[in-house]
Amino acid sequence: MLNLSQELRLQQKLSPQQIQYIQLLQLPTLALEQRIQQELVDNPLLEEGSPDEISSGPEEESADSTNDEEFDLEDLLPDANDLYGYKARVDHNQVDREIPLAAGETLTDHLRGQKKFLNLDRRDTLIAEQIIGSIDEDGYLRREIPSIVDDITFNYREELTDEDVIRVLRLIQHLDPPGIAARSVQECLLIQLELIPEDTPGRDIALQMVGNLFKPFARRQYERIKERLSINDAVLKSAIDLIQSCNPKPGEGTFTPQENYVTPDFLVRNTNGTFVIQLNSGNFPTLAVSKPYREMIEKMSADRQTGSNKKSDVKTKQFLRSKLESAKWFIDAVQQRRQTMLSVMREIVAFQEAFFTLGEGYLRPLILKDIAKRLDMDISTISRVVSGKYVQCDFGVYELKYFFSEGVATASGVDVSNKEVRAIISGIIEQEDKTDPLTDQAITAILKEKGYRIARRTVSKYRVQLGLPVARLRREIVLS
Repeated sequence: MLNLSQELRLQQKLSPQQIQYIQLLQLPTLALEQRIQQELVDNPLLEEGSPDEISSGPEEESADSTNDEEFDLEDLLPDANDLYGYKARVDHNQVDREIPLAAGETLTDHLRGQKKFLNLDRRDTLIAEQIIGSIDEDGYLRREIPSIVDDITFNYREELTDEDVIRVLRLIQHLDPPGIAARSVQECLLIQLELIPEDTPGRDIALQMVGNLFKPFARRQYERIKERLSINDAVLKSAIDLIQSCNPKPGEGTFTPQENYVTPDFLVRNTNGTFVIQLNSGNFPTLAVSKPYREMIEKMSADRQTGSNKKSDVKTKQFLRSKLESAKWFIDAVQQRRQTMLSVMREIVAFQEAFFTLGEGYLRPLILKDIAKRLDMDISTISRVVSGKYVQCDFGVYELKYFFSEGVATASGVDVSNKEVRAIISGIIEQEDKTDPLTDQAITAILKEKGYRIARRTVSKYRVQLGLPVARLRREIVLS
């Protein structure tokens, strides 16, 4: 039996303009610059304008749905001068455009440049290319040797063994930087220690420690190492110093400047107690509707009035109309993004005024909901503004997420940022007696003496977030 029913539902849907605005809002400065350049390529009605052409844009116009034969382009453009003046404005009093960085040499290029000095035959060259291409950003070879053998066999029909790959791997591992392409931290350290001159004090003991006693060494079980190797504190310390001089991440520091370059999205300056907040848009072009297409629109409108307009122009009209609307939407979205970004940054600075005045150690507890409530915005909008964005202030460059943290209660009843507590924990550990490091329980007791009511498990969590090991792994040998 067929049943009919009627249901009333309320749904919220985003318009194409809102979707575009949301997409632009979450982009950081460099990504937005690339997005603008792509839009300039895709939309012929959008072009870069000169700063002196900027004028206020027209009111948003409504385009009624009409028959193509009756559609008049002038309906979209009551005033031709307004069209060319419809631009996204940028603050040209901001910082000058940055000078492009010179391209640097990548780790892969650096190793390939040295490979030619190894005098490898065709088969070994294939192996070397597979190894170099498999090295991760830390400089390690994480792929299994059999996987490399299978890839070369399948792709190049070369019969190989694991020993063939290991032989070439040994050659790669002795290129610059030393220890590159190691398969573990232990192997990385051993390679670097082997390259140290044999007469270097502590070298032989260091090789034994890393080669045969690596687990006790990693756990700082120094008494056990001294007993096994029959050495005193002085000999042990010289070996440890030698190991610590090695680089456990040989791939770091070999990338190009572009790969390690953070462009701040905001600039905040404290000028005589007044904060000047700017959106870093110095490399953004001024967007405007294309003048040649404006003239084309005017000509087609004139032909329409004289009756010389051809039916073949209908598709051209449709194209121009869609591109014109798209250009206006994009310009509006860029401008709306700018206003939202500045509004959020102003509230962050106002809330964290003590930090921007005095520096680290003066953060107040702050969550996304606080800013959303102050601006009467959705919390998802604040999240998009904060995500992946950076601000440059008088004390350095910080990710916007840095200014958001939960509060920790003090004995006086005042909440402080958990980042401040982490900084205090870091300071306590930095000043501790390295021969007898503080346990998490001992750190908890010190914090309570300072007025911070915090549990031991929370101290452990913050210590891990700081990248600091447990007490027994922080113990050092200090010679008197």
